[in-house]
Amino acid sequence: MRKRIYIIILTVCWQLSALAATVVSIGDANTWRNTELNNYRGQTIKFDVPFYVCNNYNNSSLTISPRRIFQTTNQAIPLSDEYYALSTNNSYGTITLTGVSGYHRMGEMLYNLVVKVNSNTSVSLVSCDFVGNTRADMEKGYDREAVSMRGEPTLIVCAMNLEYYLVENLGTGYGADSKAEHEKQRSKVSKALAKVNADIYGFVEIEQGQSALAEIAADLTRNTGRRFTYINDGGSASGSYTKAGYVYCSDKVQPYGNMRHNNEGVTNRKKMQAFVEKSTGEKFIFSLNHFKAKSGRGSGDNADKGDGQGTFNGDRVREAKSVLSHYASDKAYFEDSDILIMGDLNAYAMEDPITTLKDGGMIDLYRAFHADSAYSYVYRGYAGYLDHALCNNTLYPQVTGMVAYHINSDESDSYTYDKSNDQTMFRCSDHDPVIVGLRLDQNAIYNPDVNLNSYEVYYEGEQPCIRNAKGGEYRIYRVDGNLVKVATIESNEQRIDQLTQGIYILNIYGQGTCLQTKLVVP
Repeated sequence: MRKRIYIIILTVCWQLSALAATVVSIGDANTWRNTELNNYRGQTIKFDVPFYVCNNYNNSSLTISPRRIFQTTNQAIPLSDEYYALSTNNSYGTITLTGVSGYHRMGEMLYNLVVKVNSNTSVSLVSCDFVGNTRADMEKGYDREAVSMRGEPTLIVCAMNLEYYLVENLGTGYGADSKAEHEKQRSKVSKALAKVNADIYGFVEIEQGQSALAEIAADLTRNTGRRFTYINDGGSASGSYTKAGYVYCSDKVQPYGNMRHNNEGVTNRKKMQAFVEKSTGEKFIFSLNHFKAKSGRGSGDNADKGDGQGTFNGDRVREAKSVLSHYASDKAYFEDSDILIMGDLNAYAMEDPITTLKDGGMIDLYRAFHADSAYSYVYRGYAGYLDHALCNNTLYPQVTGMVAYHINSDESDSYTYDKSNDQTMFRCSDHDPVIVGLRLDQNAIYNPDVNLNSYEVYYEGEQPCIRNAKGGEYRIYRVDGNLVKVATIESNEQRIDQLTQGIYILNIYGQGTCLQTKLVVP
């Protein structure tokens, strides 16, 4: 009885302590700085906004922030004013939370967070509720609404970096070191791909030769009950170096023409293949790519210039240009102009290689569908996307949506096949699968005839307005990616009403494309 009374007293005291915490209001999570905690050293406080888990490097402490921390070059042009502001903001944006138990994924949110403040960079957990982005959430599957934003897709395309998927030549320092390790990797990967259940897959970091592709196709056939096969490029497994390769459901699609190779820069890692949808006879070109990595030392335009783009940026720009030039010639061979460019481009959204592709007429589907909130890769707590999905303006009206399936990027590295006995699909790679929905040759939901060449966003006092985009549509997102408003542009002088104070992302759709700008509502 005494033990029970003692436990009840401790519980009541803990509850009273939590209730007595000073409530700390964070007016704007996107500009909050940890220096504000200097006013509360030694105190118990309760935050009035949820915090994100930004890094989960060990099980007893987490790095947290009231906003998700993004790579600067994923959000801002290198060395621009916005780049410097974001870099500074990031450096003051996180705190270390100690006293945590259990495993928590990056991206999980801490609601009703009560902490004791040790310093402006360290707090101890008193209580909180972990909500969202858990393994249980991810087990439900990827966000179908995100790939169905503009109607139900008839084709699902997935691209994924498999982090060195080797079947032969094991033990070279890349990928699995033994047959037992490979079987663990295979189990995790096959579960993930079956959960995605796409119609066409594009893989990078898959071993040369055909054995790895054949194994994955066989696993997909067994696990989904649908027939999968692969594009045989004739290569042989003469080492652990990797390539890009295609696996597809032969019930749904068939290849059109032969695979086209582009060996500008790194070889065997840039390819194009057209696919025909059997039910409609419509086709598109799937450009699959894995650009030069940022590791190593470079010289000339490949040297690290300290602008966040790392080494070999010059090579990646040349690779981007080569994708555009090969498309210009290969579309005649494939007898179609619709192109979807996917893969690990080893460059974040605002870096030069991606700007090169966009300047060449390609549309960043992350930005078109998810504003600034998208990511597929997390490095040292910084989120962003190296794994891209872009298309040209003829395919864009046929894209129903896209999403990254966060089964890998938010996981701790300790759950990889070579470091644990974890038998789930989680952390089967260090990159998330990226999924695009297509509905080929369907009427565009956004009027492709709307001329956006002279559109303008302006302000009447504090009221944002859109000029010269009549007949198009706009979507407004908060900077955290939440959609707040969708409307048709009904006049040449369209006012945007009912926005509260803050910073927003405005997407304007028309002419088979998406234009994006930021809105500031004071």
